[in-house]
Amino acid sequence: MLTYNFMQNAFLVSIFIAVLCPVIGMFLVLRRYSMMGDTLSHASLAGISVGMLFQQNPVLSAFVVVSIFSVIIEWLRKHFRTYAELILVVILSLSIGIAITLLSSGMVHANIDSLMFGSVLTVTKSDFYWVLFFSIISLFLVYRYYYELMFIVFDEEGATVAGVDVKVINYLFAILVAATISISIRIVGILVISSLIALPIASALQLEVSFKKTLLYGILFSYIDIFAGIIISYWINAAPGGIIALNSVLLLLIVLFYKHKIKKRS
Repeated sequence: MLTYNFMQNAFLVSIFIAVLCPVIGMFLVLRRYSMMGDTLSHASLAGISVGMLFQQNPVLSAFVVVSIFSVIIEWLRKHFRTYAELILVVILSLSIGIAITLLSSGMVHANIDSLMFGSVLTVTKSDFYWVLFFSIISLFLVYRYYYELMFIVFDEEGATVAGVDVKVINYLFAILVAATISISIRIVGILVISSLIALPIASALQLEVSFKKTLLYGILFSYIDIFAGIIISYWINAAPGGIIALNSVLLLLIVLFYKHKIKKRS
């Protein structure tokens, strides 16, 4: 299996995706923003469509467009405090409208099935280098602003009073979400990126451990989900995105069952 170049590329890309997705997902889930990841993953379809229209790398074009939508979401959040979920509906409608218009008009001539559902066959060395670039920058920024992000997660108003530049951090984090989604498209696919961002953390939260341990367990679960998904998809000739999503749900159910058995014993 690993003798094939495309499988080597897929595993190399997955090493970084499996770390970055739960790291970003941890802060999204704790801030009750998990649906933001789902909205932006669908919004990436508009980025891919625009990229194909101008014959650009779909990962790069998705990052640019999703970053713009991320910043818009953060800006609108200040104006829709009471009905925050409406922001996601607005962005979802706008992005899907752009994508469907471009794809159905004939201006874009390409098969996007591999990007919708994920594919190990289409991962190239170029994709790996883009993933490496975005991952290093994103993880460095999370490390640099780790305590500020934690402060904002648990008490945004308190962070503002304490002198944290909450506005800048929120915009920066929105772009990090965009980067995470963009680099995950090739392997996971547009439709199920949100499962890899949210579900490993959802599983880790059930263990009721400290913040750092929850994050580490989330990364571990993410590795299990994505590597098992790639291996299984290779052997049954299916899109890895669907298998990864199923693995994420199955692992969550296993953790819930384990938690129930532990509580029953005590």
